[in-house]
Amino acid sequence: MTEKEIGMRASAHLDEVLAEAEKKGNLVVKNATKDEAVIRSTFEKGEGIFRLFPAFVPRRFNKAGCRLKLHPDDYFAFGMARGSITERWFASTIAAQNGPTAKADEGMAYVCVDYHSDVKFRLKDAVRILGAELVGEELMEKYNGWPMYSKFFDNQAPLFHHLHLKFEDAARVGKLGKPECYYFPKQLNNHTGESNYTYFGFDPDVTKEQVKERIAKFSDDDTRITDLSRAYRIQLGTGWYTPAGVIHAPASVLTYEPQWNSDVNSVYENIVSGEVYPPEMLDEELPEGKKTLDDVIALLDWDKNVDPHYRKHYFREPIVEAENEQYTSKWITYANPYIAAKELTVNPGQTVTIRDGAAYGCIFIQGHGKFGVYDAESPTVLHFGQQSSDEFFVSEQASVKGVTITNLSKVEPLVLLKHFGPNCPGVPQQVL
Repeated sequence: MTEKEIGMRASAHLDEVLAEAEKKGNLVVKNATKDEAVIRSTFEKGEGIFRLFPAFVPRRFNKAGCRLKLHPDDYFAFGMARGSITERWFASTIAAQNGPTAKADEGMAYVCVDYHSDVKFRLKDAVRILGAELVGEELMEKYNGWPMYSKFFDNQAPLFHHLHLKFEDAARVGKLGKPECYYFPKQLNNHTGESNYTYFGFDPDVTKEQVKERIAKFSDDDTRITDLSRAYRIQLGTGWYTPAGVIHAPASVLTYEPQWNSDVNSVYENIVSGEVYPPEMLDEELPEGKKTLDDVIALLDWDKNVDPHYRKHYFREPIVEAENEQYTSKWITYANPYIAAKELTVNPGQTVTIRDGAAYGCIFIQGHGKFGVYDAESPTVLHFGQQSSDEFFVSEQASVKGVTITNLSKVEPLVLLKHFGPNCPGVPQQVL
């Protein structure tokens, strides 16, 4: 199957899961409308921009770093058995793969109809109804929808050494591969948790047999897999590109993570900061009958993992796109065929009209002002289930026309991060 066909099949399956969950009430957001008139009216009133509802996600592993601006009382809003909330997802038309006890729509983006109403609808349904009006002809033709999402992940401890499946491996289980990108915003990292370094790949002299010997112990002893890897200290205000098939153990730094529409991985590390992970996390994304250690090793893009110039090829310093007395725009995710992202800073008291040429999602991380017809503000604290004015989805037509942004502060910058699919014009293709 083609990538488009896999995506369409996965989308149809998700629709079935959501329909069944609606009957049982197993949803984060209940009673979302599918009324086309409401969706179109909201689109028109917003002049091609949607205001999104915060999508907080718990995980069964790790512990919250408490930098998501979520109220301290709400980190276990899904219940103790589900673990703490460690992520917030942005502009997602897919759901988190979060186990059998998860709500069916965890991670999915919902559009708020009005500040004074609880009426919401899924961004997924808006893409289905509005199509090219929302995401543009190119993305609809190639992917039949919006092909990426972003998130903040916020862990107090480092994550396990793991990889996301390459496209050919994911296709065997009816899923998509998952390249992803990182950026470390200074505004959201008042502390860096337990470990401010990330492991990527393996030392260039490491062999497949050495890796195989380590993961063979997954059920019996500490694999100590990072003994074979390389760690890089995190520099706030910079980022990385992580191709599918590259093993990595992310730092305990709040990370902005634009990525492809997938949530698939294989975990090679079984103990991190005293937390023990079950052996099924090693091979749960492999097809039945293809779960040997050799099959697990084959998930690695070996050449990239042992690249002796890994930092040179995958570290991402911001590249200034435009800078003047009114604003600064920087590319923070670039030089890959899948995803792009920018950081926009509007200076105090300034009004600018920014044209990007492609649909995008965005999240405000500092300041307050206006974003098109909406109020925009980076919150101090949010309760779980509360609306916000910090996250938006901008249609291609609004992006091409230009979004007018005003910083209403006299002293503080207004800063937002913008995540794009593969059709954003002008993305740098070379690394600095």
